[in-house]
Parts: sequence; C-alpha cells; structure tokens
Amino acid sequence: MSLEDDFTDTALGLISVQSFPAIVGIADHMLKGSGVTLVGYEKIGAGNCTAIVRGGIAEVRLAIAEGTDRAKQFGQNLSSVIIARPMPNLEAVLPIGNRLAQLATGRGHSLLSNQAVGLLETRGFPAMVGAADAMLKAADVTLAAYEKIGAGLCTVIIRGTVANVAVALDVGMAEAERIGELHSVMLVPRPLEDLDQTLPLASCWIEKLQPLPLLLPIKKDERELVELSVPQEAIVPSISEPMVQSPY
Repeated sequence: MSLEDDFTDTALGLISVQSFPAIVGIADHMLKGSGVTLVGYEKIGAGNCTAIVRGGIAEVRLAIAEGTDRAKQFGQNLSSVIIARPMPNLEAVLPIGNRLAQLATGRGHSLLSNQAVGLLETRGFPAMVGAADAMLKAADVTLAAYEKIGAGLCTVIIRGTVANVAVALDVGMAEAERIGELHSVMLVPRPLEDLDQTLPLASCWIEKLQPLPLLLPIKKDERELVELSVPQEAIVPSISEPMVQSPY
C-alpha cells in the first residue's frame, strides 16, 4: 500500500471564528455530533482561532455542518473548509502532523481531567485577572490556564463541577464587565477526552509518570568505599556484641 492510499478516505475540516471560548464550544459540538478527531487549534492573531478536525470524509462533512450551525448560534462570523484526501505533505508541513503525534503519545495525566470546563474571555488582561480572582473566591473551582489570541482578547479557563463552574462564571462575568470588556463565555459540562487533551493547561496540573529507580547490586569494592565513608561514631553496635557500660 502506498503512502497516498492511506489518505484515500480521510479528510481535514477547518473552521475559524473570532473567540477562543466560541471555538472550544464549537469543537465540543463537532466531537459529540460526529466521529472525528480534534487535532487542535491554530491561533493566527487578531482574535482568529481555527479548530482542525480529521476523520472520514462523511464524518468531517457532518462535523463542519454541525460546527457552522453552532457558530451561527453564537453570532460568530466564520470561515470553513473541507479538504478531502489531503496529500501527506500537507499534514506533514502544517502543524497538523506534530499535533497528531502529540495526541498519540499524550501529554501526561491531568489532575483536572473529567471536570467541567469554564471559559471567560475579556478584552484586556486586567479584566481577565480580576474575573479569575472573583471566580476563585466565589466557588470551588480551579484555575487551569489562560489563553491569548491577539486583539487584546484573553481567556481564563477554570475547572470544577458543573454547578461550581456555573456559579463562578456568573460572578466572573459581572467582575469582567465592571473592570473592562467581557467578550464571550462558555461552559462545557462534560468535555470528551479528545477536547480535554487540546485545551491549554498549566504545567503544574500535569502529572508526569516517574520511572522507578533501578536498584543495582553493590560490588564488593564499592561496599568497602561506602563503609570507609561512614564515621565510626555513626556505626551502631550489633546486637550480638555486648555493650560495655561505664561505671561512672
């Protein structure tokens, strides 16, 4: 089988909007409505975010149709394209190839997996920080990460139970509007693993599996060096050796 034959029944779907919470909500809708894989997001500045999906041609067509309808519900201006049977070189040169490899290997276990996701986007960094602080104080949620997409737009991402995330977002919206400009908000109650793996996540929440230490037998000459390096007063007498007590 040639390399080109591997791409006969596959397609790429790309859909772009002007908000990070909106593109995450659109990606969630596409994943739950079709059998595609979410490769990730491409952010080119000026607030433009593109979700990239990959799968069978029919599934990608369905995903883009679902995503388009969702974007219109959000009131987003969008652009989209379906590339049937992409040439292997296209995926290799674009960020798509690297991200597919990352999806295959995974990024480590996240301590925040299987929790609802809340995204709050502001125009201006102070408004985002103020909203994040208010949300953390108002509900039992965790600050997972933040994302910048240009044009002054930045998104704070929180995780927790659906109820706590909903309460936090309500408080955060009010605080963001008080400080600056609230741009968009999104709540994803049950994110799929595919979506979870593509969301920004601070390194402190990634649990890396540590290899077990390799215990090697100590050679005789190495054991002698260890014994010589231990101070004599630190050597505890053996139980079989009688301890001489001082008469004083």
